[in-house]
Amino acid sequence: MQWSRYVRRGVVEWGVWLEEELFSLQSLDETLQPQHLLQEDPKILSRHLRRRRTAHIRSVDPESIRYLPPTSPQKILCAGLNYRDHALESGAELPGAPNFFIRFPDTLCGSGEALPYPAQSEAMDYEGELLVILGRTVHGRVHRREALAAVAGYSIFNDVSLRDYQFRTSQWTLGKNFPNSGPCGPRVTTPEELPEGARGLYLRTEVDGDVLQDGNTADLLFDVATLIQALAEVTPLHPGDLVATGTPAGVGFARKPPRFLQPGNLVRVEIEGLGFLENRVVPAP
Repeated sequence: MQWSRYVRRGVVEWGVWLEEELFSLQSLDETLQPQHLLQEDPKILSRHLRRRRTAHIRSVDPESIRYLPPTSPQKILCAGLNYRDHALESGAELPGAPNFFIRFPDTLCGSGEALPYPAQSEAMDYEGELLVILGRTVHGRVHRREALAAVAGYSIFNDVSLRDYQFRTSQWTLGKNFPNSGPCGPRVTTPEELPEGARGLYLRTEVDGDVLQDGNTADLLFDVATLIQALAEVTPLHPGDLVATGTPAGVGFARKPPRFLQPGNLVRVEIEGLGFLENRVVPAP
């Protein structure tokens, strides 16, 4: 099953994709709430929604909506240097344990939204990533099966980074938290549709049609279960929280010469089984 979060006529809705048509959750069953998408068994919920679909229920025109991030999370936790080839191209040592940094909710935006290019930066970079959406609270030391059972679904993330701010100090926070610098979505695919832990999915990032990243989630140094285990041992993860899993090689700053994003560029991140995320860079107001 796949679902999306979006704005239509000024109202935030959650919708389910059935045979490539989008239906608002409330139109299919007015008793259902967004938390059902995060917490219910997706196989059972999908069968229920398909039975509820009738000819008089109209699908949502994708042209009439604006995609939002998959959730409104309390926490956005991002793994850094989590692909061997990216760590090597960055000149960094391979981490011995998962390496995390934090994003704030106001950095997120949806597919199709503009990526503002800040006037104060000259080094805007792309990072295509697999995104994990939590559906259950998980905290403490947990087994791998518990960690994966807490996953509501997977989506796409572009961890846009302002490298001149990121590399000013040993901490990456400033370069990772410019407004609307974290596009994600537009669809969430539930776990039963994918290999365990979303392993073995190709990941590609294109800028104006040029393929600049061509990786596979099988190459994660620390897989989805390990990332969740490491985080849950320290901090409670709640339904709707997001975990970004890191980016493969091919980022702009590591190229020779560097290839940073410029206003007008169209950035597209595609992950097998999840669709694609697309945003255009524009000058910041």
